[in-house]
Amino acid sequence: MPTPRRDTTEAPVVSDELVAPIGNAVELCYQTFGDPGGQPLLLVMGLGGPMTWWDNEFCELLAAEGFYVVRYDNRDTGRSSRIRARVKRNQLVRAFGGRKVKAPYSMSDLAGDAVALMDHLGIESAHVAGISMGGMIAQTVAVEHPKRVRSLTSIMSTTGRRTVGWQDPRLIPALIAPRKPGRESYITTSVAFWDVIGSPGYPADRDRLTERAGETFDRGYSASGVMRQMMAILQQPDRTHRLRSLRVPALVVHGMADKMVHVSGGRSTAAAIPGAELVLVDGMGHDLPPALFETFVEAIARTADRAG
Repeated sequence: MPTPRRDTTEAPVVSDELVAPIGNAVELCYQTFGDPGGQPLLLVMGLGGPMTWWDNEFCELLAAEGFYVVRYDNRDTGRSSRIRARVKRNQLVRAFGGRKVKAPYSMSDLAGDAVALMDHLGIESAHVAGISMGGMIAQTVAVEHPKRVRSLTSIMSTTGRRTVGWQDPRLIPALIAPRKPGRESYITTSVAFWDVIGSPGYPADRDRLTERAGETFDRGYSASGVMRQMMAILQQPDRTHRLRSLRVPALVVHGMADKMVHVSGGRSTAAAIPGAELVLVDGMGHDLPPALFETFVEAIARTADRAG
């Protein structure tokens, strides 16, 4: 049965931000868009990104397609729980160099958070879409909890194999450099970084970037949390073999101008998943340009339709 469509002139129902206790002293802040009777779609954000980086307009467009959209803050992000563990900068440097370093938590733990949130909401299975680190989490949910995933959308992400999906080496100093404290410093640094990794073919509005950076800081930015998430990324296993066992419709989207996760990560993900659709976008970097919202929404809905 195709995804049920809604009248797109009808404004979707948007919930307040809510908190879900999911065990192990972790609480996740989440928000929903659309009719709870629609097809559940879990949106998973990337490194250091709160759920609000899934733009409201994007979520509303998905809800208008018949999805019950759930977005949430990963642990160590936004208004979700902070984990009490310290990552030293020299540990990050060793991890970037391919050394094994003990991480405060794993990609499997982050995937477990997503499944626990579904349990809290009474969702037996959902369409799951993730960006960057969120794509890694979504892939991990699919391979470790296959019955919970109706379809998989992996955006600007990779398989965990270190020989694909690498960062442009020029970004690494900025990724591991200590940040000056304070709101204004965060905004300045954030806008400058998005200028580098954003989409050259779809330049971002600087006022929008500045506003989003301020909102991100105000919702609860944690520099130490970003380091813990980064360690989970650097210590994740190669999922290539397990991705080959997936039997769900899959969509892989990647920008050809992505400096944060090289396009080889997207290509390898699509090659590993049987029947996956690969969409490569010229001029797209490591962001979701508003000009492409409708394209991505249509592709996600098309993938969900394949689930039947």
